[in-house]
Parts: sequence; structure tokens; C-alpha cells
Amino acid sequence: MKDLKEFNIHFVGFKEGIHLFSYEIDNTFFEAFNYDEFLSSAIKIDLNFTKKSTHFELDFSATGSVTIPCDTTNEPFDMEVSPTLSMIVKFGPEFNDDNEDIITIAYEANKIDVSQYIYEMIILSIPQKRVHPNVLDGTMQSEALSKLEELKITTEKKVSEETDPRWDKLKNITTEKNT
Repeated sequence: MKDLKEFNIHFVGFKEGIHLFSYEIDNTFFEAFNYDEFLSSAIKIDLNFTKKSTHFELDFSATGSVTIPCDTTNEPFDMEVSPTLSMIVKFGPEFNDDNEDIITIAYEANKIDVSQYIYEMIILSIPQKRVHPNVLDGTMQSEALSKLEELKITTEKKVSEETDPRWDKLKNITTEKNT
């Protein structure tokens, strides 16, 4: 992963209170993480960085859209994203991010890189199954959908009047038992 220096927040010298940060995210951001599933992206990130005497509170909010291919038809479509993320950053002997809500950074640290948290917040807001809205409402006309409809397996079972004589005796056992 490339170093994304603009996402490093040098907090030494900040006064207690709220500090606002804003970032514009596009595909170059995701390329730094070797993530190439978005055809394009335009996302605005707002970060409220609250410095307290013993810890920091980070509140991320994102608004924008990503262009992704539909899993059914492979047609690209724009998906609106608006995830949020809140976390607390405290100081400790060493870096620890085992708890997703509370991050511990070393006492001697003078900056925090928020790029990983922004990346995870956006990626996790995208559903695993991505379906074009026109597929969901039935207005999409595409070659892929036509082929899927053609190859659709019918679930209707054709009930045969004929039964296997070996099973007929077993059917009688249950009826004889009830009488």
C-alpha cells in the first residue's frame, strides 16, 4: 500500500475540542489499497476529530457514489454510499486495533493515519451481492438477463401417476397402523 500522507493527522499541538477534516476520495485512493472493483468513485469524507485530555474521538461520515458492475448482468451502475464510523483513540504502550471501536496508539505517537479506517468504512458499506436497480424492478433489458431466463430451471415437478411397486407396500404399513 502506498503512503497516503494527506490522511495522516498530526495531532500534537491541537487544542482540546473539535477539529474538522475533509477528504475527497476517488479511484486513486482505492488503487493505493490494490482494490479495483470500483469502475469509478466520488466520495466526500467528513471527519470530526475531537481531542479530549485523555483520548480522541473520531466520527467519520461519507457521502457519494461508486460505479460498480452488476453481479447479474455485468452492467455498470452508480450506487449511493453514505456510511458512518465512530471510534475512540486512546494511548497505551503499543499500537493495538483488536477492538474495532477503540484503537490504542503508542504514547510516543504524534500522528494517526486514518486512511485504513476510511477504506474499510467504504468497502464494508457496499453489499456483497450488487444488483442493478433496474434488474430489481424488472425494467432492465439485457442479453445476460434473456439468457438467464432461457436457462432458468423450472421447479415444478411433474407428478407421475405411476409409482414404484416396492414403495406401495410401505405406504400400506402406515395406513394399516392407523386403523
